[in-house]
Amino acid sequence: MNPSLKLQTRPIRLTAAALLTVLTSLCATPMLAADKKAPPAKPASEYPANDFHSKEHVTIAIDPCDEPHDCPYLRLPYNAHGFIPVRVIITNDGETAVTLDDARFQFISANNDKIPAASLEDLNRRLSAYHRNETKIPLIPLTIHHTPIDKKIVQDDEDFGFKSTIVNAHSTLDGYLYYDIKDLDDPALKNAQLYVKMIHTLDQKKELFGFTIPFDKWLAQKPPPPPKTPLPARK
Repeated sequence: MNPSLKLQTRPIRLTAAALLTVLTSLCATPMLAADKKAPPAKPASEYPANDFHSKEHVTIAIDPCDEPHDCPYLRLPYNAHGFIPVRVIITNDGETAVTLDDARFQFISANNDKIPAASLEDLNRRLSAYHRNETKIPLIPLTIHHTPIDKKIVQDDEDFGFKSTIVNAHSTLDGYLYYDIKDLDDPALKNAQLYVKMIHTLDQKKELFGFTIPFDKWLAQKPPPPPKTPLPARK
């Protein structure tokens, strides 16, 4: 018999104390981000920061994750590494589907810096470098042509990114994009905007006018952070 199969079929005997330890540890395990879901997207017009094109019957809204508590379902702390996750919501109230295949979503800072949405590779480079520095793993001079993308980055993209590039008639599509604001003046969102261009009708007969969504609209209604739990007094 294959030794590995013998290991798999070997009965496991736990004492009552060991079993209690296992059950206790399972119950004490905190809920992972993978167990959480983002709240369902509302129509774009219901978000304060939006741009509505009445002739084209399309609205685009933004809902940034300025603080980790704004999006606790994300698996990695993107904010801590200089990225801001921005939920983009697109509602098509028209009769014709539109496509995002050629669309560009640019973060434009107060100083007119034009920042494209980060790729998975961009996220992986920054977060992987931080992880290597934290764990003090010695660098080995190996030639690596393709660095594997961190599994959690891929999972966040699969769970919270755009599920399609088609926004059907009378429907809403949403997804998270990430912008590198590490080198911008703080607060990076003040006087900044998201500019969306090159959205076309599905038959490619018409390009929609560009959308401009100011982050100031979101900042104006930003809720205060949750209160901090006070530390217990020392006896």
